[in-house]
Amino acid sequence: MDISRQFVRQKNPCADGFRWFMRHFQEGADYQPLLDALVAAGRVSDACWLMDQFGPTKEVLELDTLETDDFVFAGSLHVRGPVDVDSVLRIGGSVRAESGIRVGRSLQVGGDLWAAGNLRSLGSLQVDGDVRVDWNLLVAERLDCGGDLRIGWDVEVGTDCRIAGQATVGGDATVGAALKCLSNLRVRGGLKVGGSVWSAHGIEVNQGIDVREHLEACWGIVSGKSIVAGGAIKAGESLAAEDMIEAGEGYGVYAGLNVPVAVWEASAWVRARVMPKQLLSGHWQAPAAT
Repeated sequence: MDISRQFVRQKNPCADGFRWFMRHFQEGADYQPLLDALVAAGRVSDACWLMDQFGPTKEVLELDTLETDDFVFAGSLHVRGPVDVDSVLRIGGSVRAESGIRVGRSLQVGGDLWAAGNLRSLGSLQVDGDVRVDWNLLVAERLDCGGDLRIGWDVEVGTDCRIAGQATVGGDATVGAALKCLSNLRVRGGLKVGGSVWSAHGIEVNQGIDVREHLEACWGIVSGKSIVAGGAIKAGESLAAEDMIEAGEGYGVYAGLNVPVAVWEASAWVRARVMPKQLLSGHWQAPAAT
């Protein structure tokens, strides 16, 4: 792709960035060499802006390892060894890493992301496609996944977490602020969230659920231990915990919000060791006598 000064000017660049472009590429430049030159000059934000304007390419770059300060590539990236980027890693296509990934500030991927080891972003993580991490996922700030999220072990997110597809976590999941999942949320360990949790489908957690604010699923919620929230607990269908179900002071526990009252006994049952004192809707099923 040949990028001319007229082409860049039409995108309304900042004055400083356009002056730099005119000094170094008055006759225009190819897309990726221009990105490389911007990164080499320390103008990483300008390189990311350029990718926002012109999008990804079909080029695939294969490397044995990747270790650098910043890296911006418009195509897809395949790394056979570890990836270690001190600040910004921005990829227009997909990323396949046959080892772990560590990024110091920001990791943004336009396609799918797969890491065979751990993935650590000490800033944010934004992926437009699916995310698959075979070991642990650590994101110090915000996580935004545009597809499915599949993590082999634990997940830790420092602030908000948004998942456009379904989420499957093999260990514990810890989120510092709000968690929003537009499909099913399944966690084999425990779920601990510092804000509210909302799922467009169901929530299934093998261990306990501990939510600082509200907990809501449009389908059912199931926990292998307790369900505890600082706000309301709302399930569109059924609600079950092996131990306790407890909403915050002054808030209620609701099941069957998305099904008719006439079918509550079959589709909106509530099960726990004892009946929640704040239960305001749903069909309570007492535990069988032992």
